[in-house]
Amino acid sequence: MKRVAILSAILEEPKTCQHEFNQIVSAHSNLIRGRMGLPFLEHNLAVISLTIVATLDEINSFTGKLGNLEQVTVKTIISKKEVDGADESVN
Repeated sequence: MKRVAILSAILEEPKTCQHEFNQIVSAHSNLIRGRMGLPFLEHNLAVISLTIVATLDEINSFTGKLGNLEQVTVKTIISKKEVDGADESVN
């Protein structure tokens, strides 16, 4: 079964890691239901929040790939409640 999860990422020196970060995100776009990004140009940081619906294995794989990038810190919150993944439409 699938769960709702929020992946929060902080990119330090975004110009050096943003391209690779976005490639991984694009490869997992089928899981993503929402994305919000906030640049902190004065601090040379970017904060990105992704809301996804996926299995625990998919969540862990996705988080692991992002977390292995240099200058990227990722934390994940996963719902306790399982959800039906049949309705994948984005509003």
